[in-house]
Amino acid sequence: MRLLALTLTLLAAAPAHAQDKLTIILDWFVNPNHGPIVIAQERGLFAEQGLEVEVIAPADPSAPPKMVAAGQADLAVSYQPQLHLQVAEGLPLIRVGTLVASPLNCLLVLDSSPIKSVAELKGAKIGFSVAGVEEALLAAIFQRHGFGLDDVEMINVNWSLGPSVMSGQVDAVLGAYRNFELNQMDIEGAPGRCFFVEEEGVPPYDELIYVANADTRNDDAILRFLRATEVATQFIVNHPDESWEIFKSTSEELDDELNKRAWADTLPRFALRPSAVDSARYSGFEAFLATAGLIDTVRPVSELAVDLGAE
Repeated sequence: MRLLALTLTLLAAAPAHAQDKLTIILDWFVNPNHGPIVIAQERGLFAEQGLEVEVIAPADPSAPPKMVAAGQADLAVSYQPQLHLQVAEGLPLIRVGTLVASPLNCLLVLDSSPIKSVAELKGAKIGFSVAGVEEALLAAIFQRHGFGLDDVEMINVNWSLGPSVMSGQVDAVLGAYRNFELNQMDIEGAPGRCFFVEEEGVPPYDELIYVANADTRNDDAILRFLRATEVATQFIVNHPDESWEIFKSTSEELDDELNKRAWADTLPRFALRPSAVDSARYSGFEAFLATAGLIDTVRPVSELAVDLGAE
């Protein structure tokens, strides 16, 4: 998929509220993971909530949370595992909503690979793209099967996850998305197979979340944003084909077989209650990272996530 630098601005106001402006920075180029945001724009749901929303795809995928922390954007699409580390580093961030409510990450091998279980990865070459969290995930996965990181060769493949497996550069990669890389590899004639991290010893977590500045956030505007995306998600679930037609019409680069397949695979993973917090997920993953030695202090959930709809 090509990177898509896309800025979408909605310039309408609803009489029920004074118009508020919100800027949200995506985690990557626009793709089906962002379905509720795009559908909320296209169906005027933000405008109904009195919001003028600017959605920006970043040039640097690591930048969005930092921009929010620096007051350069109101919201960012980010990842629950990274949030824990960033809060531990002192960034003033807090989760205010959930976009994709289950892991998408998986440990990916070629379907034709002789490796049929995680245990058979001992001695293998493992590709990854993000140090820290992914290494902790791999350590937890491998520990269940009686070996550790020292028993594999770790190779940073940057974001070339599917291609590095298909080319034989590595035997497996962690960081591939089950709704994208699996479809992309199948389309290219080299089907893949996933070992799902949440089935291999990793605590369940929210893959994609909305983060805001913990000190300066506009709770009222953010809650209206979440209400709009909740209605958009309901529309997507109730009208998957119509919502796909709306989504793909926003850019010709979205209208292809990969995005069509990814749309169908992502749909059941969208958060139906985006403002709601699963506290056990945040406390559990915080404890997991502490055990892995990636954070020094276990913070209460209130310092990591908030349910604005319950306040």
